[in-house]
Amino acid sequence: MAVKSLKMNQSDSGFCPSGEDSDLEKSGLPAVSDARLVDEARRGDTEAFGQLVLRYERRVIRVIRRFMPDDQMAQDLTQEAFLRAFDRLEQFDPSRRFGPWLFRIAVNLTYDHLRRVKRRGKWALFSETAQERTPDPATADPRAHLDLSQEVQAVMADVPEAYRTVLILRDLEGFSTSEVAAVTERSEATIRWRLAEARRMFREVWERRERSFEESPADEKTDLER
Repeated sequence: MAVKSLKMNQSDSGFCPSGEDSDLEKSGLPAVSDARLVDEARRGDTEAFGQLVLRYERRVIRVIRRFMPDDQMAQDLTQEAFLRAFDRLEQFDPSRRFGPWLFRIAVNLTYDHLRRVKRRGKWALFSETAQERTPDPATADPRAHLDLSQEVQAVMADVPEAYRTVLILRDLEGFSTSEVAAVTERSEATIRWRLAEARRMFREVWERRERSFEESPADEKTDLER
């Protein structure tokens, strides 16, 4: 059975950054440790790797979707992340946890994809931010067309990559500081500092957008009077 033929199903991750219980019992999978499954997969057992896919796929897709809006591309990148993880199992340090290693692969793949898109001149980190929308004079507040998640994504686009990653994993996905440190390969002290900076950056961008939306009706009126 080739790993490329593994069908990825929608089940919760075995890596539970937010402290939530996994759905292994619900899925009927035996409570086998990641370490044992990785060891078996490294010895050629694709069924063992298939169980790792079942544990982690849903969470990986959700994390990738925090960085980009395209559902199909998120699924494609998730598939690629698992394939890359399978190909690199020999490089995995068994003394460490599999989850952070897998998420590091997934996040790096996502950023690689976004950089390629940007180089092609089609910067589409988020599908349609407020800045890209054509203002409707009949709409007093352009944010009426945006739900909260879109607002958050639009603001996130202005937060530098290293800080955005920490903010998404820690605040949006609920990873612990130690887990974020493992995913990003940084010290916990660095993660705490970056998180504080990321929150400050996010707040400043958010408030700047708030002010621009509040000022825009007056600006439009002035332009019309001219």
